[in-house]
Amino acid sequence: MAAAAGADSFSGGGSGAVRLPSSPPIKVLAEQLRRHAEGGPGAWRLCRAGRAPLELAAVWMQGTVVQAGGGTARLRDPSGAFSVCGLERVPRGRPCVTPGKYVMVMGVIQAYSPEPCLQAVKMTDLSDNPVHESMWALEVEDLHRNIP
Repeated sequence: MAAAAGADSFSGGGSGAVRLPSSPPIKVLAEQLRRHAEGGPGAWRLCRAGRAPLELAAVWMQGTVVQAGGGTARLRDPSGAFSVCGLERVPRGRPCVTPGKYVMVMGVIQAYSPEPCLQAVKMTDLSDNPVHESMWALEVEDLHRNIP
């Protein structure tokens, strides 16, 4: 019940608040969004050959911070670059928005072209364990192979 109540609340407050998704984020690579996403805010889908599209209420991406500043960051995953905005509204923890850090970002898609852009809901530094980075593309591939 608490999770459902949280899904109906807003993150951060103020006019730029993001509605928290009611379903878990889907792990994706930047290239998947660039090539196969369609729809618009609140109704994003990931098209899949021979299978039903996946609804993307929220996504989970991981990458290395390339640039950061002014509440935004540009990251790179094994398939390409993506941007994250709204970092000023993400809860503060251990600083992770520094070039060279390997991070995970959960967020809501704002755009997928010319490169994916997420409105951040959560960001965490994963730099301390290189296994996170080396396994990421395999985790995404495995997930997409097994989602009906």
